[in-house]
Amino acid sequence: MQALIVYESMYGNTREIAEAIAEGVHEAQPDASVRCLPVAQADLDLTRTADLLVVGGPTHMHGMSSGLSRRMAVKAEAGKDGHREQAHEAATTAEGPGLRTWFRSLPDTEPGTHAAAFDTRADIKHSGGAADGIARRLTQHHYDLTTEPEGFIVEESDGPLRAGELERAKSWGAQLV
Repeated sequence: MQALIVYESMYGNTREIAEAIAEGVHEAQPDASVRCLPVAQADLDLTRTADLLVVGGPTHMHGMSSGLSRRMAVKAEAGKDGHREQAHEAATTAEGPGLRTWFRSLPDTEPGTHAAAFDTRADIKHSGGAADGIARRLTQHHYDLTTEPEGFIVEESDGPLRAGELERAKSWGAQLV
């Protein structure tokens, strides 16, 4: 089995969740080829060989990020003391293509190719989530969702992840196979 986990991450939280999902997939199926890549490095040819495509991103303004929301995140992070690593990751992500752009180029797949969607989000009433939009775009490209979209909680807009979320992501990844 070939699994590809594609993620967009501004502050590192979504990347950590994606890596935990990859670890869960690998533990559940040790002979699987599992790749975990940021969206800017996710060559669309890789999607053609994947038996399972897992896509995730942060929640910005109630849904998937946009060019504007990524630029706003960079500005917000740049002004915080002690957030050098997060500011660098945010700036690098904002310069590249986001998931919205990546989805526009994603080729349709053959029926029977499995996929799953996830996001990171704040635990705030009406905060929304990006996972539903990600799932909708996957199905528009004829991917078969293996499970409902999943949200993983960050404590503040830039993290950290809520205690236990990495373990939950690993378990969720294992259930995908």
